[in-house]
Amino acid sequence: MRRFATIHRSLFVAVLSWGLLAGCATTQGNTPSEKRQAVQSMRDNALATLYKTRADAKAKVAAGYGTAVFSTANVNLLIASFSGGYGVAKDKNGKQVYMRMAEAGVGLGAGVKDVRTIFVFHTKEAFDQFVNSGWEFGAHADAAAKAGDKGAAVGGEVTIAGITIYQITEAGLALQATVKGTKFYKDDELN
Repeated sequence: MRRFATIHRSLFVAVLSWGLLAGCATTQGNTPSEKRQAVQSMRDNALATLYKTRADAKAKVAAGYGTAVFSTANVNLLIASFSGGYGVAKDKNGKQVYMRMAEAGVGLGAGVKDVRTIFVFHTKEAFDQFVNSGWEFGAHADAAAKAGDKGAAVGGEVTIAGITIYQITEAGLALQATVKGTKFYKDDELN
């Protein structure tokens, strides 16, 4: 009986967390046009924050073939983590593709994070692969601590297969070491 109560409680917490996450990871606005504008505003703000905190990033973005910027909400509860988000990819010719992201994982951790992830694509092939096939990856470990409006914390910079990735923690407190599956895909409503 005690084991049943523990499982029941765990399921309740998971469902509640997923509901909170879904609310955080939803694009603002009622119409597709309003939602696209909200995504553009998020993109502009994330890039401005990156440029203030990483002087070399602006040159990398300018020299790259394209970028993708995502807003992601992450909930990590003991042995499970869930994320959802939205963003836009833009090539050097100005073509934009609105996208979504979903992530699930297992590992030890606790916390909630609001993160901006910026991808800089150094080649057309890397950009096209990301936009047309999505992108999946695993193995993630980080520690980010931030509370309230104390300013953005910029995570590390990683370069993988022609893509440089930056993460900016907007709000939240998290300590986690997880193995995750992340999928990026086109947003049918906004494209």
